[in-house]
Amino acid sequence: MEIKKEIKQKTIKTKVSKKTITAIIILTIFLSSVFGAAFGFMSSQMADFVFSKVLNKDSDSKKETIIGKQKVIQEESAVIDVVEKASPAVVSIVITKDVPKFKNFFESPDDLDSLFEFFNRGWSNRQRQEEPETEKQKIGGGSGFIVSSDGMIVTNKHVVEDTEADYTVITGDGKEYSAKVLARHPSVDVAIIKIEGDNFPILELGNSDNLKIGQTAIAIGNPLGEFSNSVSRGIVSGLKRDLVAGSGWGRTERLSNIIQTDAAINPGNSGGPLLNISGQAIGVNVAMAQGAENIGFALPINEVKKTIQQVKDNGKISIPFLGVRYIILNKSIQKENDLPFDYGALVLRGEKITDLAVIPGSPADKAGIVENDIILEINGEKITEKNQLNDLIVKYSVGDEITLKIWHKGKEKEVKVKLEERK
Repeated sequence: MEIKKEIKQKTIKTKVSKKTITAIIILTIFLSSVFGAAFGFMSSQMADFVFSKVLNKDSDSKKETIIGKQKVIQEESAVIDVVEKASPAVVSIVITKDVPKFKNFFESPDDLDSLFEFFNRGWSNRQRQEEPETEKQKIGGGSGFIVSSDGMIVTNKHVVEDTEADYTVITGDGKEYSAKVLARHPSVDVAIIKIEGDNFPILELGNSDNLKIGQTAIAIGNPLGEFSNSVSRGIVSGLKRDLVAGSGWGRTERLSNIIQTDAAINPGNSGGPLLNISGQAIGVNVAMAQGAENIGFALPINEVKKTIQQVKDNGKISIPFLGVRYIILNKSIQKENDLPFDYGALVLRGEKITDLAVIPGSPADKAGIVENDIILEINGEKITEKNQLNDLIVKYSVGDEITLKIWHKGKEKEVKVKLEERK
């Protein structure tokens, strides 16, 4: 009995094991299908994620490329807009003059009499016998820009300084006009000329006091007197520069507080506008550095505005003057002459007996300024090598009253001076 019971129990256990196995198999199949689907979904999502990242990366790269191109296109478009807006008001100036017309001295290769006459009597004798014929020739060129609809044009003084020359203006549409010089500034390289007509396009004037180094600068002009309305582009490279400019003919001029740019400025660009990205004139191109590349200079437009307005209102340029002859002090002059200041304008007479230290009847004379006085400040601004007396005076107008701080006979004092027009 005991043996049979044991066998029965084993049989039952065996049967239970088979059911368990079957359940496990069914459960395994079920779970496999469930987790397989889940894993497949996750795998699909993972793949989508990976591919989306790759695609997005490629898309981002394309977007960056597009944005970069858009920036370049926008910047180029802005420059193109400036040129289209400003060019109609920019002009070329052609300088012509009657010059001697040289004939062929020898009538023919066999004209031995002329040959001996040349050696025996000389060319000067021949010239005295015959007045040379003249012919009108182009002797130079420059640029300018129109600032009034009735044809008033700004240019450089050195472009139109020859009083015996004729000046022709060629506008952007190719029309030619005879130009008359209205005014030449005596101390700044600016001149105003005029052509007859109306409804001329004008150039908007900007504010040169707000310029920042690095901002876009565009020059338009007539380089070499041959390539009218040529455009060059750069940046404002420097501000408040001081230099002495030479014409190549021995004439020099001190330029102060001017704009430096790397926009190409060449001979013939003189008098043309330097523009900002809004198409406004911020300067008048005036000079370039010899022996260097991409170093050009322009007069700040704010210093030209007053000249333009004076000519519009009065037909001339009125220049205020103080009426003293002076030298600017520095540490070296102070030390050599045992002076109390290393800045200011020391009032001194010139080498000639007629070169008086103070002009009789001038504003300085009326204010009691005498030789050996040192003018230290004008309206609170110190007079220095970079901020000279004349630079400060020209900021004011005829009739303005200014306050001078001076060192007079060992003491500092302030005097009021009313500026008068330079004759």
